[in-house]
Amino acid sequence: MAWIYLSVAIVFEIGFALGTNATQGFTRLWPSVFTLLSAAGGIYTLSLALKTLDVGVGYTIWTGVGSIGTVILGALIYKEKITPAKLGSFAAIIGGVVLLKIAAGI
Repeated sequence: MAWIYLSVAIVFEIGFALGTNATQGFTRLWPSVFTLLSAAGGIYTLSLALKTLDVGVGYTIWTGVGSIGTVILGALIYKEKITPAKLGSFAAIIGGVVLLKIAAGI
């Protein structure tokens, strides 16, 4: 169940990051509401995941996979460029996540 909670927390994390861009400095009401609810949902579901997962594993996967999702969706939604350096960073994050899962015995 912890991995389900972590997956939901990652979706909230991506929503939070993308929503923050849409708030235009928290001057737009509905994007601001969405962003704050996403932040709260992400922290709450992460806390549920961390009842079982080590904080070092859960938090790192949450931020790492959330970062990858944010970059990919940022490219699709906001037309941001994905460079070779970003691709290399994705590979490093994915490799780290895999190693963390192995180290956690999962």
